[in-house]
Amino acid sequence: MSGLRKLIPLADRILVKRIVPKAQTAGGVFLPETKMAKLNEAEVIAVGPGRRTEDGKVVPMSISVGDTVLLPEYGGHTVSLSGEDVTLLREEEILGKFSS
Repeated sequence: MSGLRKLIPLADRILVKRIVPKAQTAGGVFLPETKMAKLNEAEVIAVGPGRRTEDGKVVPMSISVGDTVLLPEYGGHTVSLSGEDVTLLREEEILGKFSS
């Protein structure tokens, strides 16, 4: 979390920073905003310990810091930390995790 105040999510919450799509191709061609697809990818920067069951056991998170995840188009809570916008979501709101 470079330059960010430290925020530790509670329970099954995940803190992510959205990945901004590039406005220029590798060949140097600038893409107009209307043609750029809004990518809902984000990098996980912090995770909570996991949710608790009714009997008090903690179910560990399936997502870890550094993972790249697919977010829903809407949802989550946007928080501004040290001038950077990050999003706080529940683990169940994450649509998927990209493999490397």
